[in-house]
Amino acid sequence: MIPTLVSTVALLLRVTEAAQPSAPEPVPAPLRELPWGQLNFLHTTDTHGWHAGHLQESSYSADWGDYISLTERFKQRADELGVDLLVVDTGDRVEGNGLYDASSPKGNYTSDIFKQQHIDIICAGNHELYRKHTADREYLTTVPNFRDSYLASNLDILVPTTGERVPLAPRFRKFTTKNQGIHVLAFGFLFDFSGNYNNTIVQPVEATIKEPWFQEAIRDQEVDVFVVAGHVPVRSKEFTDIFRAIREVRWDTPIQFLGGHTHIRDYTKFDAKAYALESGRYMETIGFASVDGLAKSKNRVHSLASPTFGRRYLDNNLFSFHHHTGLNESSFPTSKGREVSQNITHARKALELDTLHGCAPQDYWLSRARYPGKHSIFTWLEEQVIPDMLNNDTVTNTARLVIANTGTMRFDIFKGPFTRDTTFIVSPFEGGFRQIKGVSYAKAKQILPLLNSDGPVLAQLPASELSPPQQHWSRAELNADEGLVGLYDQQVLSENTEKRPDLPPGYTTKDDLGNDGDDTAHSALSFYRVPNCIQRELGFTSTADTPETVDLVFLEFIEPWIILALKFLGGELNVDDISDYAMGRSFTSMIAEWVKEHWSQHC
Repeated sequence: MIPTLVSTVALLLRVTEAAQPSAPEPVPAPLRELPWGQLNFLHTTDTHGWHAGHLQESSYSADWGDYISLTERFKQRADELGVDLLVVDTGDRVEGNGLYDASSPKGNYTSDIFKQQHIDIICAGNHELYRKHTADREYLTTVPNFRDSYLASNLDILVPTTGERVPLAPRFRKFTTKNQGIHVLAFGFLFDFSGNYNNTIVQPVEATIKEPWFQEAIRDQEVDVFVVAGHVPVRSKEFTDIFRAIREVRWDTPIQFLGGHTHIRDYTKFDAKAYALESGRYMETIGFASVDGLAKSKNRVHSLASPTFGRRYLDNNLFSFHHHTGLNESSFPTSKGREVSQNITHARKALELDTLHGCAPQDYWLSRARYPGKHSIFTWLEEQVIPDMLNNDTVTNTARLVIANTGTMRFDIFKGPFTRDTTFIVSPFEGGFRQIKGVSYAKAKQILPLLNSDGPVLAQLPASELSPPQQHWSRAELNADEGLVGLYDQQVLSENTEKRPDLPPGYTTKDDLGNDGDDTAHSALSFYRVPNCIQRELGFTSTADTPETVDLVFLEFIEPWIILALKFLGGELNVDDISDYAMGRSFTSMIAEWVKEHWSQHC
């Protein structure tokens, strides 16, 4: 399991076209080998509907059909080596891409596409729970699709037809692996999420691990390895609590955690026999983890004094997949993989996702450009989209403060075609704007600073829900003057890749095992912190104007934060004071309309 960085003649060869016709060709780059062990894992998380892959980024251009082919080829490899491979997905499969969001009902195509993958352990994320219909669909469709593989250790649902409270899926699963005969006990957790719709109940992890069923399960003496899957950050109190609970009764049994939610690549160590992997976001990353050094005796497997844990973050593209399987354009795809890729193509065509709305004149970045600045997507919103789309003629003479959270924008805009698909990629949420009329300007102008700083509001409601999720989980120190941060804790690879302009830009991850986790050598990227919320003044007669009152306009999602901030500032408020603004139109539709009106139709 010694990691190596390899260059190959294949770097000079043309890489095959990706399965989706419009996907760009991956750029060849040096690759590290995979650290195969006795027990291996392939892991996806936070895919958010990106099952067609990235059609404007070559490094992540493989689709779900290609991933199915990779899994099947890896299964064959595992059988040849006499080892085992488990496939895991840890939630947030919905909201974030036209393939999911553009259909009616949402997910009409992705459910059938996703279920074609064999998955051994799967659980829910928070995005499966925001709306009633999404949670119901998870219970009625996704859980049956994966049967005993779907685990819900701390999540209940009210049955849609009866209202009865039941576990969304089984609490845990015990099984024996095919080749090594390893006895696995698996769980599927969700972090302590409180923003779910009221048809689901998320029990805090701290309470769950005290329940009799959990305590009995972890005392099973036949368990060789614990696998804790979860839509949970790997550096979280929830995973730490689970680790400690297991160690109280099973101090020596290996534990493999597989997490999610924060959209980062990360790998953390709990002790010498317990590690946790998180595998990024949006089908950019296929996570690979392994455990070796499990000694077999008769019908039991036990760990040696120092079992070896490994990880690798695979860039989701065919160049990487071909290398790691030792196959090529003609030998790599499986019949099932090809079929799923074709189904994705047909679904995209049926949904008209390539319909052009306009042509972006430049790149607009979430965090790869300074805010404020001409390349920041949030400056674009503040200076162009919000004034144009929210300057309602009927209230032109009314001063307004418009507040939006930065987390409502989920991805960058690339120079070139802005399509129907791009609309959902950039901002997939259904919510529109709300308003409170006649708010004291002296109070209203203090709300943005409250939402963007540690204080009484963010002490009660999480800041991590307001801004892009990865921003709140960096382990790097921020440079307040420069604004530059190691947002994903990405450092330059030890092979001096910063001096290699020929390398494609991308992830250069540093985790608890070092800086050799990425399978592909990249040139490092810079990232910048953005505020939790942005604000635009509308209807002010001049820059020096100080109105007595303003209408406070804000995105529906941040209403709890707005209400709490106003109460802290001494404002009187009741439910009747809040109403829809702009006829309740979604921000997503406003962005699409603005693009159609202002950007050229000829790319």
